[in-house]
Amino acid sequence: KAEAVWRGDADIDALHTSVFQDLLSDMLMESDHVIACTHLMFAIKNLERIGDHATNVAEMVYFAATGTRMAEREKGSE
Repeated sequence: KAEAVWRGDADIDALHTSVFQDLLSDMLMESDHVIACTHLMFAIKNLERIGDHATNVAEMVYFAATGTRMAEREKGSE
């Protein structure tokens, strides 16, 4: 289960990037959406951070169960 959580982090990061770009595009097209989109951007960033924390916990659980560390995660540009 820890490995599944760890692997899922890339999906969460990709979803965050996609939604962020959609919101940014919407703000550029519709200036009256800026406030709502900004609030949503903060919300999606916090959800992405929850995913990062869950991944960290998964790494600790994996280490506790196996005595070995997981491979390093590849992080894209943020």
